Amino acid sequence: MSLANKVIWITGASSGIGKSLAIELSQQGAKLILSSRNTEALEAVKVLCKYPEQVQLVSLDLEDYNNLNAKVEDAISCYKTIDILVNNGGISQRALAKDTSIAVDKRLIDINYLGTIALTKALLSHFIEKQSGHIVATTSIVGKIGTPLRSSYAASKHALHGFFDSLRAEVYNDNITVTLVCPGYVKTNVSINALTGNGTAQNIMDKATQNGISPEHFAKLMAKAIHKKKQEVYIAGFKEKSAVFAKRFFPKVLSKMIRKLSVT
Repeated sequence: MSLANKVIWITGASSGIGKSLAIELSQQGAKLILSSRNTEALEAVKVLCKYPEQVQLVSLDLEDYNNLNAKVEDAISCYKTIDILVNNGGISQRALAKDTSIAVDKRLIDINYLGTIALTKALLSHFIEKQSGHIVATTSIVGKIGTPLRSSYAASKHALHGFFDSLRAEVYNDNITVTLVCPGYVKTNVSINALTGNGTAQNIMDKATQNGISPEHFAKLMAKAIHKKKQEVYIAGFKEKSAVFAKRFFPKVLSKMIRKLSVT
């Protein structure tokens, strides 16, 4: 398996899954474009890549989704083409719905959903013009199953599934592939950075996240799924995968389990 010489643009590449995926894909010889708001952190990721000379940086803020067309132009100019877009940027939530301000709801939707689809739409004409391309979106197991303390986060991830499932059908004849990657618990700073009800960061590592899959192992499995052009893949522990199965075939049983579930 190799993605050598593929031009791959990764958002949310300054830490966590995005950082580990960048390092993994560089080891495979891919040409990378890395994006996030934190240029300094991106520089640090670039140094860790096997072939830093094949890594370009384009800073962007998904929340500023009305101004992403120029960022797409910047990204294309790096190598004159893009083969794969990995929509990995996003933010999580740790608050009950009743305690979550509508401003926090909006921010989660703006970043996780609108930012992601705005970037995808801005790049789509490039893929259609060359009649090839691969769009990857990091969603979540919570994009299939809503759990406590994640109401708005789950909504934003469910929305991505709806959008990209529709888009997959629309662009099939343009030879464009769409892959949805659904992580379970991965040991990153996602819970530390998660928004609480008033919009401040939780600043605590959840126990479940602490015990999650390592981002390095996750990145290897994600790269494999991208190479195989999977439509949808669940990279998670047994319990999370079982919950997806239960949601489909035993929804009432799952509902009872979720009410008792420890999700932090």
